[in-house]
Amino acid sequence: MLRFKIPNMTCGGCAKGVTATVREVDPNAMVQANVEQREISVETKAADADTLDRALRDAGWKCERLAA
Repeated sequence: MLRFKIPNMTCGGCAKGVTATVREVDPNAMVQANVEQREISVETKAADADTLDRALRDAGWKCERLAA
């Protein structure tokens, strides 16, 4: 499982946007978003942390990898 802190994910709409970004990389990814903690957890077999980090940043999301 990969975890990221997304400081600019502040609402449910943001969480949907972050989830959509992850699913552009891996349509089958399981994404859990916690808006209060501004974190996401991602289960994916098709992408690594670097790929997701790049996709999130390219989409305008600030992100920081967290320990799994």
